[in-house]
Amino acid sequence: MCIFLVAGMGGIVGGWFSSFLLRRGWTLNAARKTTLLACGLCAVPVFSTPLAPNYIIAVVLVALAAAAHCGYAANLYTLASDTVPPNAVASVVGIGGMAGAVMGIFFAQFISRILALTHDNYMAPFAVAASSYLLGLASIHLLLPNLQAMKLELGPSNMTSNRANY
Repeated sequence: MCIFLVAGMGGIVGGWFSSFLLRRGWTLNAARKTTLLACGLCAVPVFSTPLAPNYIIAVVLVALAAAAHCGYAANLYTLASDTVPPNAVASVVGIGGMAGAVMGIFFAQFISRILALTHDNYMAPFAVAASSYLLGLASIHLLLPNLQAMKLELGPSNMTSNRANY
């Protein structure tokens, strides 16, 4: 229960923090990426969970990572609405959700194989979890170095309407 309560607070704080930075005059690019970086850094300590001396420390580490995940996700979904035209946001988020679900299927298989090869040593899966958010932010920065709204331009071939057919 503690992990879920902390995770919920992470989503709220992550959304609040980027809004706070925007209100302070930060650019959209700086505010979103700084918040994603802060959330990504908060997930890094989860790599040491298998080494925790007791369950309380393990719960704290996992709760921190869950909060970071929710804050990251809140900003990631908002990133789609910041950059994609309004009539395409639902499609982009839906495609991203589907891709995440499919990768979750493959990732579960991948981690089970790693655990079998390492005789149930959880260091590697937790290291992957700790670094995933920073790698994701690096990918976002490479693909979108400056966050700005995309423009859909309709060329002459795209401007034909089916209304005449009705």
